[in-house]
Amino acid sequence: MNNRLKVLRAERNWSQAELAGQLDVSRQAINAIETGKHDPSLPLAFRIARLFEMTIEEIFDDGHE
Repeated sequence: MNNRLKVLRAERNWSQAELAGQLDVSRQAINAIETGKHDPSLPLAFRIARLFEMTIEEIFDDGHE
């Protein structure tokens, strides 16, 4: 799944560790999501969307229209 997480994080000058702390997950989890090695759970995707004040669809793209 493609996502904009790294770009959104960089726009705010947050490290992976800072973002992880705000979402109550590990830095490794953030890295895995950013690199596409792992898709977030639905509850985590909602937390990410709320944090960035965006919809899940604006952040994550499954490649289907």
